[in-house]
Amino acid sequence: MTNAGMGSLLTKYQKEAVPKLKEELSLKNNLALPRIEKVVVNMGLADALSSKEVLEKTMEQLAQITGQKPAKTKARESISNFKLRKGDPIGLRVTLRGKKAWNFFEKLIAIVLPRMRDFRGLPETKFDKAGNYSLGITEQIIFPEIEYSKVEKIRGLVATIVVKNSDQQKSKRLFELLGVPFRKV
Repeated sequence: MTNAGMGSLLTKYQKEAVPKLKEELSLKNNLALPRIEKVVVNMGLADALSSKEVLEKTMEQLAQITGQKPAKTKARESISNFKLRKGDPIGLRVTLRGKKAWNFFEKLIAIVLPRMRDFRGLPETKFDKAGNYSLGITEQIIFPEIEYSKVEKIRGLVATIVVKNSDQQKSKRLFELLGVPFRKV
């Protein structure tokens, strides 16, 4: 995928959303406005305990999706029932900032969400108190970078959009101005 069309969401934020948010929130300083600080993508891998190969293949897929090498997350404590030892790799995490975060968010809205099965808009209930939005994606194959033939198992991931200077209402309004489709009640 080329970056020719990318970056338009950041431009839309700067040209359209910033003036509207300043007016609606009656703020004078642009730095006080809600803005996307980073996007964190997490993927849990319970089956990585039995096979190192699974971890490597999934790392490769997550790197293709995000455009950045993922970091391994390790178990914090041992749980004997799950044959889990403290320090075992049990997941992957990628933190995207700046342009990469905006590009990923734009790809999520424009390409990935419309490819989701039975997609009728995002639920408004996924905002936390600080205004961050967590979206669970059940299949990594809806990302255009993933070759379906090379996927041995369908895995889910969670994308958290961290919004600075915000709360639930401000973040929802920011997302609406950026064109994020919300579920009609």
